[in-house]
Amino acid sequence: MERNDFMGTFREYGGRGLHVGLSTLGDFQKFLLRGNVIDLAVGVVIGAAFNGLVQGFVTDVISPLIAAFSDNKLKNLDGLQFSFPIGSWNVGPFLVGNFLTLLISFLITAAVVYFLVVKPFNILEDRYKMHMAKPVEPTTRDCPYCLSSVPLLATRCSYCTSQLPPANQQPSSAPTQR
Repeated sequence: MERNDFMGTFREYGGRGLHVGLSTLGDFQKFLLRGNVIDLAVGVVIGAAFNGLVQGFVTDVISPLIAAFSDNKLKNLDGLQFSFPIGSWNVGPFLVGNFLTLLISFLITAAVVYFLVVKPFNILEDRYKMHMAKPVEPTTRDCPYCLSSVPLLATRCSYCTSQLPPANQQPSSAPTQR
């Protein structure tokens, strides 16, 4: 009898643990299948592919053009280096060619992302906000007698103590002040 009771309790704990684990996996699946997570994954993959494209463009097209105009007879910027003497020491070589290649790649990637993603998104966001802006309801009105600003629902002016017409009905001409 004790063994069956122990096994029943053990099965109960195991069943709860299994159900908790499956519900957690279900929540994880909902998280993964949300649109923004999939959009982020697609953006990362496209960004990596675009980075490779820009790297190839800079390495194969721009670097040889810059190297052609330099006085060194280099095939591309990767071999570009500088060294200079300071006193009796010879400082260098500073390998700046690879850095210049990466800098040019970064500037091209940043410009493309700005002009093809950020700028259009800001324009669309501004248009959306312009259409979604609600007109602001006035909270005050002018007293027809003294032209002071009073709350919209006020029945008397707090400045000249004149009795005010209802808020939805403005008089066509203000009577003379007493």
